[in-house]
Amino acid sequence: MHRTDIKIAIAGTAADTVNYVKYVASAQAVPVVTLEREIIAGCDGLLLPGGGDITPAFYGEQNHGSHNIHTELDILQLQAFDLALRRGLPVMGICKGLQVMNVGLGGTLIQNLEPESQGRHGYDNGDKYHTSVIHEGSWLYELYGGEATVNSAHHQALGQLGEGLYAVQRCPLDGCIEAVAHESRPIIGVQWHPERIDFGTSGTDGGKVLRYFLKLVSDCQSMTRQTLLRPPVQSRSESNSGQTSAQNGSSSGIGPHLTVQQASLP
Repeated sequence: MHRTDIKIAIAGTAADTVNYVKYVASAQAVPVVTLEREIIAGCDGLLLPGGGDITPAFYGEQNHGSHNIHTELDILQLQAFDLALRRGLPVMGICKGLQVMNVGLGGTLIQNLEPESQGRHGYDNGDKYHTSVIHEGSWLYELYGGEATVNSAHHQALGQLGEGLYAVQRCPLDGCIEAVAHESRPIIGVQWHPERIDFGTSGTDGGKVLRYFLKLVSDCQSMTRQTLLRPPVQSRSESNSGQTSAQNGSSSGIGPHLTVQQASLP
């Protein structure tokens, strides 16, 4: 699949996703800003963008420092993520989007980082830049090696990780999780902002994250097409009786899953 054929749903509003639209379009993919389930279902991948804080009740806590909350948007973004999971769509989360994924998989958030960490990660008339370490063998290690300077603009962080998620990047100064992957689904996320990171300041090319995600989307599409084209395998008894595995209630209609580790780089 050519990138110009890849449609990426951006789960947000037009006013708040300008940078993400430019980011997706920069790689010749088609950005689709929407919160409508039917439109998301017709796209090839889902991008959960940055934003405010998530309603703490959604991860079982009272408010202990969360602000800039938009509960209705939280609900719509969590529903979009759930839809993507059900349909097997690849998902990438950025900043709040990473946190939406974590909460959607049953994880929690640290509502307010310690003052020293906030000074390192919090937005203050611009992004903060700091070093990070990347786990060897991870999808991010393929892009940047063992360390990278990243940009932060958050006062919250991932707490308990959601089901299936594991950390692939951390800030070595405080342990803050900077990126994750999923152990069995095509899901990746970063706490930093690759869509606006300044290469001159960081030496980090944020476009690599997007290009990796689009390759993940393309590989998932290829696997789906191969599955659809593959003739069903029938046992001798099925062949004699004229019954297919689908008629017997098997899971032959379930689409394939592609893990992050299985996606190859362009």
